[in-house]
Amino acid sequence: MTTLPRGAAADQHRVVRRRRAVAAAGAVSAGLLLLSACDQPTPMSTVTVGSDSVSSEATCGGEGEVLKTADIQKCLENDDVESITVDPDDTVRFGVDPEVADERWTILMNGQQLTDDTDNTYRTVPGSVFFNAQYGAQGDSTLVTIKAGDGKEGSEAATGLWSFRLKKDS
Repeated sequence: MTTLPRGAAADQHRVVRRRRAVAAAGAVSAGLLLLSACDQPTPMSTVTVGSDSVSSEATCGGEGEVLKTADIQKCLENDDVESITVDPDDTVRFGVDPEVADERWTILMNGQQLTDDTDNTYRTVPGSVFFNAQYGAQGDSTLVTIKAGDGKEGSEAATGLWSFRLKKDS
C-alpha cells in the first residue's frame, strides 16, 4: 500500500517538496557567498593601564605587505583612534598578537621610535615617559603607535600600524 496522496494532491505535495529543496539550496548558496566576501580581520594590539584596556585592529596595513612612506605618514595623522587615560605613575602595557611579534615590532611616540624592535608579544613602559618633554611629549595627550616590521631586526620597513591616544590623568 502506498502512503503518497493520489491525483492532484500528489502533484501539489511534489511541488511543495521541490520549493523547499530550492529554498534550502538558495540559503546555503547565499551563506557561502557571504562568507567568501568577508575580509579576514587584521591582528589586534592592546594597550592596558591598570585594569583598563583598549584594543584595536590595524589602523593601517596589518596584512603583511610593506607600507609606503606616504601611507605611513597619512596613518600617523589619523585622529580617529582608541584612547585610554594614563596616570604618569602607572605602567603602560602593550600587547600584540603572535603574528605581529613574528614580524618584530616597536613602539612609536608621536611618530618617533621610542623602543627597540622586539619579537615578544608583550612590553611595558612607565606612564611618565608619555608625558615627559625629554622623550618628545607635548601637552596632556600623546599618540602612541605600534609599528610591525618585516621580520628583520632593526629594519625600517613597516607592515602595519596600530595607533592609540594616551591622555594624561590629572
